[in-house]
Amino acid sequence: MLTDDDRDLMRAVSTYIHRVNELTSREMRPARTPLGDLISEHLGTDAAQVPVVQEHIADHRLVDADLALDALAAAGEGRLIGITGGDQRHHQGLAEFASNGHLMYAPGPVDYAERATGPDSSRRVVSLGIRLLHFEGSPVVLTQRAAAEQYGRPTAVIEVMGVDADVVTRFLDALRKAMVERSVLRGQVLSFQPTEYGRDAGATFVSRPSVAADEIVLPDGVLDEIVQHVVTIGAHREMLQRAGQHLKRGVLLYGPPGTGKTLTVRHLLSSTPGTTAVVLTGSSIRFISAAAEIARTFQPAIVVLEDIDLVAMERHSSPQPLLFEVLDALDGLDGDADVAFVMTTNRVDVLERALAERPGRVDLAVEVPLPELPERRRLFRRYAGALPYSDAALDAAAASAEGTTGSFAKELMRRSVLRAAEEGRDPHDEDLAAELARIMDSRERLTRTMLGSAADGSAPAP
Repeated sequence: MLTDDDRDLMRAVSTYIHRVNELTSREMRPARTPLGDLISEHLGTDAAQVPVVQEHIADHRLVDADLALDALAAAGEGRLIGITGGDQRHHQGLAEFASNGHLMYAPGPVDYAERATGPDSSRRVVSLGIRLLHFEGSPVVLTQRAAAEQYGRPTAVIEVMGVDADVVTRFLDALRKAMVERSVLRGQVLSFQPTEYGRDAGATFVSRPSVAADEIVLPDGVLDEIVQHVVTIGAHREMLQRAGQHLKRGVLLYGPPGTGKTLTVRHLLSSTPGTTAVVLTGSSIRFISAAAEIARTFQPAIVVLEDIDLVAMERHSSPQPLLFEVLDALDGLDGDADVAFVMTTNRVDVLERALAERPGRVDLAVEVPLPELPERRRLFRRYAGALPYSDAALDAAAASAEGTTGSFAKELMRRSVLRAAEEGRDPHDEDLAAELARIMDSRERLTRTMLGSAADGSAPAP
């Protein structure tokens, strides 16, 4: 039976345990850091009690974010500060910077990185820093940081802290809009490459090619048909939209290797200055979703998928073949999106069934065939340039080179010049004829094949 003394003792023990738990909890609670004091002063409240909202950004959009944040900061009396704390900074976020039981983060130098803004230009951007600013008169704090796969962060991140949750939402909306308006990607030619970790390294800038129409040797009307579908539709977008016609289009260029498909693509890019273009080749086609997003955001746009037959049936991020991911990306764009998908293939048989099963995705297929005699004559004259060969010799060579491509003509000219150079003289018609006979010899069958030409005078086998 409990006595009064027992009850007093139990109450004393209970009070003691409660007090110990309270003190322990207080000691374990993260302390506000010097950086947290600064953030709390800006927000007008304890930063430890304010939630953080994250916005993940593809790292190739970090320059866009930097430009947009500079503009928003300038309008909102912004202040930019860095963070002390060594490598640990890269493993923690804005909440830990403000209150931390182990590291007393303090204001320090801002981390910067140099990022491309074009094929030949760059900009210094914030790779880790904190911005204190006002938006709509309300204080906002954000962390801006670049992707760092070595720290497990595959994308750039913006972390935002604000007392008014609605203001934070509107701030992020304004940030996204400003990133599009100020983007360095618009009107550029871009490509994608994987990182050493196997992930998407983001868009990289490529110089826009310069290929005139007269540099392309195709049968009459072929180039005009391609240009009309890819370029002219975009030039008349407003009239087509008023008439209720769709702008999105898909073009397939098919034919043997070396017949001019890639050169035609380069001409299309030359003919569309100011148009955003994304060029994916071979294995990089797996980045089609990212490419389609860029095209959708920065219209008018062209997405080029070269040698799609090489990866058409591969599987990357989904159980379905990569070709179907491409078609899904095309199908996912609105009909009024001014986006042209241009695909090239050396083996149309690999794609034909899949394209037939999903009609309407590709609305123009153009064969780019081996050059016939008229085209071969033009090719031989083009690659001969100022070399002193007679028209008769060039025409005879073109007639004898059935089943060959422009690559063959180019190599033939080099060999004939080299033959003359070895004898210390200028080339003449006999050099052209001798080298043609040599390269057309049966022992050169593999060489002709590697030049994109038929080994036996017929079309190369698929």
